[in-house]
Amino acid sequence: MNTTAAQFPYPWQRCKIVHLVRHGQAMHNVEGDINREALLSPHLFDAELSPLGLHQVGKLREDVHASGLLKRIELVITSPLYRTMQTAFGVFGSTESNEDAGVNCPKIMAVELCRDRMGVRPCDMRRRVSECQALFPSIDFSMAILVVQMDGEEDNMWNPDFRESEEEMAARMGLLINWLWTRPEQEIVIVSHGIMLQHILYRLGNDCHQSVRTALCKRFDNCELRSVVIVDKSSMEADSQLC
Repeated sequence: MNTTAAQFPYPWQRCKIVHLVRHGQAMHNVEGDINREALLSPHLFDAELSPLGLHQVGKLREDVHASGLLKRIELVITSPLYRTMQTAFGVFGSTESNEDAGVNCPKIMAVELCRDRMGVRPCDMRRRVSECQALFPSIDFSMAILVVQMDGEEDNMWNPDFRESEEEMAARMGLLINWLWTRPEQEIVIVSHGIMLQHILYRLGNDCHQSVRTALCKRFDNCELRSVVIVDKSSMEADSQLC
């Protein structure tokens, strides 16, 4: 191996550590594994976590606390769908036991850009923002409120007749990555959905060796946490942002 060619020093100010987390198992995962047509059922609207999903969230919370990761996280970004907010708050949110132990939990912010693939399936439709705020009062919905001010409380981004295309999802993740670079925090968690997390990694890993990119972009398990260092190369010649 040519170790000289593998060394890439970058200023820390141009880097961020991003921890990607897929939500815990949700009820649409359970029913969809049995029958894919179930994903079209209205009773799975904005699907919540299953009992197994809640257990997975509890286990990841224990791991995050035990590893010391929670103390380093500066911001948690979550999709505003119920299953992701359950996961974000369940793993990284503040409880009485945290406060008693003197643990400072990071800010959690709901961001529309990192929600699931939109359209057709009721499980991927968002609740009214006021309802989300009532369910998760500690989550910052300021960005979602901006959307409400423009389009109203209903989920006007979700189309009952058309499913978001791969190209549209990729473009949306590009906007999310660009927005990340406007944030001052250097260690950030994104709690989102498997296909969206894969699109983030596809975009970041353009210049990785194919074997690395394949391993990096493999399907996420429920409640899996995967960490990467990303680099702002906006003034450099390289296309990729993955360190």
